[in-house]
Amino acid sequence: MRSGLIILLFCVAMAGRIAVAAQPPEDGGQAASAGIVSTVLPSSAAARSKPAVAQGGVYETVTLPFSKLGAFRPIHLKGITDSKSIGVGIRLDRVVTAARLRLTYSYSPALVFSVSHIRVLVNQQVVATVPFTAANAGSPVTQQIELNPLFFTSFNQITLEPVAHYTIDKCEDPANSALWVDISPSSELILDEQAVALPNDLGLLPAPFFDRGDTTRLVLPFMLGAAPNDQLLRSAGVVASWFGVLTDYRGARFPVVHAIPADKNVVLIGKAADLPPLLKIAAVDGPTIAILSNPGTSDKKILLISGRNDQEVQTAAEALVLGKAVLAGARTTVDRVDIGPPRKPYDAPKWLPLDGPVQFKNIVASPDVLQVRGGSPDPIRIDMHVPADLFGWTGHGVPLDLKYRYTAPSVVNDSMLTVNINDELVKSYRLTPRRPEEDKSGFGFLRVPLLNDAASHSGNALNIPAFRVGSDNQLQLQFTLDSQKSGMCSGLAYNPARAAIDPDSTIDFSGFAHYAVMPNLAFFANSGFPFTTLADLAGTAIVIPDHPDSSDLQAMLTVLGYMGKWTGIPAMRVQVLHSSQVRAPLDKDLIVIGSGPSAALLEGWDSVSALRIAALPPIAGEPKRYAVSLMDKAGGGSKLGKQDVTLSQDGRLGILMGLQSPLQKSRSIVALTGTDPQGLLDVVNALDDPGKVSVMKGGLVVARDGKIESASIGGQYMVGDLPWYAQIWLVAIKHPMLLALLGILAGILVSVGVFLGLQSLSSRRRGV
Repeated sequence: MRSGLIILLFCVAMAGRIAVAAQPPEDGGQAASAGIVSTVLPSSAAARSKPAVAQGGVYETVTLPFSKLGAFRPIHLKGITDSKSIGVGIRLDRVVTAARLRLTYSYSPALVFSVSHIRVLVNQQVVATVPFTAANAGSPVTQQIELNPLFFTSFNQITLEPVAHYTIDKCEDPANSALWVDISPSSELILDEQAVALPNDLGLLPAPFFDRGDTTRLVLPFMLGAAPNDQLLRSAGVVASWFGVLTDYRGARFPVVHAIPADKNVVLIGKAADLPPLLKIAAVDGPTIAILSNPGTSDKKILLISGRNDQEVQTAAEALVLGKAVLAGARTTVDRVDIGPPRKPYDAPKWLPLDGPVQFKNIVASPDVLQVRGGSPDPIRIDMHVPADLFGWTGHGVPLDLKYRYTAPSVVNDSMLTVNINDELVKSYRLTPRRPEEDKSGFGFLRVPLLNDAASHSGNALNIPAFRVGSDNQLQLQFTLDSQKSGMCSGLAYNPARAAIDPDSTIDFSGFAHYAVMPNLAFFANSGFPFTTLADLAGTAIVIPDHPDSSDLQAMLTVLGYMGKWTGIPAMRVQVLHSSQVRAPLDKDLIVIGSGPSAALLEGWDSVSALRIAALPPIAGEPKRYAVSLMDKAGGGSKLGKQDVTLSQDGRLGILMGLQSPLQKSRSIVALTGTDPQGLLDVVNALDDPGKVSVMKGGLVVARDGKIESASIGGQYMVGDLPWYAQIWLVAIKHPMLLALLGILAGILVSVGVFLGLQSLSSRRRGV
């Protein structure tokens, strides 16, 4: 039995390798398909992931650059025994049949090459050693390493551990600057994966539709029928936001299809009477959740959410995302679902609580991330998500009660702890030679400058710069433990120093007002504000055209996926409306979605909207043309100014615009539109690109030719609440001359009052 299994595995592996050999190499022939081959890194080698599906769909080749696995920057390995691990997951419906590590690295030319090398480990098992040679020292080198696929499980760690020496007949300094190896983020892990047909089991959810072992962006088609109504679209939106919660940093796209794709997993949402007949689904007698096999291929599945009417479909969708259904077997029926009480403002699970100090142990995934070792370890990074409208009008910072421990140096040296927030220096602590428990500097209290303290600076046209938006922040704590070497061959400790941040350290975002100057699309692009103020989107309505096309629906589902990513919970109370249903009064923040002239809702809001898109009369033999009018109605000095732009279909625009709602002055509108469907999707997809999000600000964002342009256009308005005295102060600091005159006038009045009082007192003493 065992020998038969070995023969079977051998045949599968050989079949995979033969198919790989039949395909052209991805590196242009610079790396061989087997063994270790050393070449100088060409300038065109870039991180990429290019699937290659074998004939018959037996397997596919997946290329995972280190930059996609969390190593966004070069990996710097220093000293005698340093190491770095890269995590990689394997989907449940895939089995690795072959694996290759294409490693791009450089190393110090001062090493003794006969005793220096890199150890490669997979899940703590040594699988290869990469020797160093004098010929390639100091320059980038690419080597391809064959890895044993039997070592790969659901979650894996690829560890790179250099063994480096610069002398063999003298004692070494572990912190010597000659001991270095750099690993490029363009290094790649290449996996040949064979598809495995999973059983139709709800207990595997969210797999295979989303698999935590898959670090790539999720692309999950939705099939909604020919003309889905508002309630059905809302159910689809709830499910899309749930997948957004699950995918988190990976991102998600939800294309809408009208037929079941043969080569993909798909979500099918609809009433029983509207389901495709070819699926031969058994009678639906209530809210139903089921897993079906895709008739096009055995390893793809269909997630069915159905019922006899729209309300039952909604119940099934809510039961799925809340986990309140018995998810076992191929199919289940739901009785009823309680979605719970409404959420309170600013209570999104992914945001820090605002009711008092928050301990670090309640922020990080594990206390282990608060510990480091070595002389120059990587910074301890603590992600902090807070509401974008926190406003510190008093100028006070955020209190940070920082406690830390470290291996005390034996002498005074340059060991220190540096505190940064969003890569900006806050404070540095000198680490003294005394024991931490005896050293008061081991418990530091400081105030981190509030991220939007500059909101009222008159020199800033946008009031709150995008890079200060308090929505996606990172606290970086960098320990530097200086070498304690006091002489040649003395003080050489091979046991590296250690340091840790106490998990009971706290940061306190309470006590700040909620106030923001709008429109500011940086808020929306970074955290979905103001819509995510209520995490379940109870105060939000999505407005789509009366006759939406597939791109409109894809944009709607993708945006709701972003909302789930930003808040950490599904959008259980979002409302979906068609444009003809929008009437005053409507006490909702609105997300308006539609491309070209289909975005008819904006046409009735000329008094507040800075944008108009209209189709021009068609000309025979020419592509469709649009007239795009952009104007600064408030005279804000926009770069766009007032202009009419006529574009052909090839010159598409994607537009993101913020404005005050004409239906309710305390509410906001964000419109996502474009000159054509692809223009709309361009601007929606840009919200998942950190580089493009970083330049989104003001009231208007234009996506054109892969680039983003932002402008402050249209009038400003305020959201939130400030004490009356704070409002007076904000007005005063915007008019310094008036403030100075009022100060002088107040001084004169006080002086006159004091003079008259003293004169009256003097008169009474004289008896006058």
